[in-house]
Amino acid sequence: MSGRRLLLQSAIVPILASVLPRAAAAAYPDRPIRVIVPFTAGGNTDILARILASRMGERLGGSMVIENRAGAGGSIGAELVARATPDGYTLLFGAGGPLTANPVLQARLSYDVERDFKPIGLVGILPMICQVGPRIPARTLNEFLAILRSRPGAVTIATPGNGSAAHLALELMMAAANVRVQHVPYRGGSAMVPDLISGTVDAGFVELPSALPLHRDGKARIVAIATPQRAPLIPDVPTFIESGLAGFTAGSYGGLVAPAATPPGVVAHLAAALQATLAEPEVQTRIVELGAVMGSEEQRTPDGFAAFLRTELENARRAADLAGLKPA
Repeated sequence: MSGRRLLLQSAIVPILASVLPRAAAAAYPDRPIRVIVPFTAGGNTDILARILASRMGERLGGSMVIENRAGAGGSIGAELVARATPDGYTLLFGAGGPLTANPVLQARLSYDVERDFKPIGLVGILPMICQVGPRIPARTLNEFLAILRSRPGAVTIATPGNGSAAHLALELMMAAANVRVQHVPYRGGSAMVPDLISGTVDAGFVELPSALPLHRDGKARIVAIATPQRAPLIPDVPTFIESGLAGFTAGSYGGLVAPAATPPGVVAHLAAALQATLAEPEVQTRIVELGAVMGSEEQRTPDGFAAFLRTELENARRAADLAGLKPA
């Protein structure tokens, strides 16, 4: 082989190596993308995922198909994605359960959030609220806290489950306000409703979308929301921060992650489509109408969502320590 041919080959090989991945990324996607929602259909996280997927799939020039894989607090769906082929065709609509609470509370978790997933972007935050039932006369959070201090450990507050995002947020509130309550865990937010209305439990700590119907019907009053600013759907309800708990924010969330080894070009393509979708006024309106809060523009990026997840994990560990919850 001549020296000229060797020189020519040595020049072509690096060019091909750089062009081929770009060509593969340019062809993506060429078939439907599965988005695994690790909970049953119809819940807040599922609805948020469907709001995103319907428009993001169109923007990608194809479709995003929601697949519900519930179980083990979201861990079954998360494990499926962690072990999926990292080609961008199987994504997880991650939430506070599988990506934040379970790593802290499940001792034999089959995946590692930082090792096994690549963040794509935050879609929305489902803020926590404090809601009082008919037996509690408080109209504000400060009035409710005064009742808690006068009856330490006697007032019952329901959450959607032991170790849930709401339970961890409740523990952080108790620490911040220096109060104690009797925690009553249920199997989901809807299971709490009859007992909250009847007064079997005194109050609830839950995501805003689950609390809105009772608040609007006057059956269980929301006294505070754990967001930096007041929520557009309930502008008359103060934040925990306004009520004196400096810096107190809490909520579940929904965001896209991919298997860790997904090619960077595919992740960048998905992230760009997610950011463009979330910039659409109609999408933003639907997210806010659900009772969710838009994250910041930075949190919609892979790096920003990764930082968000690290902070959420730190807060979950602190809340679990406060509650004395150990991995099981």
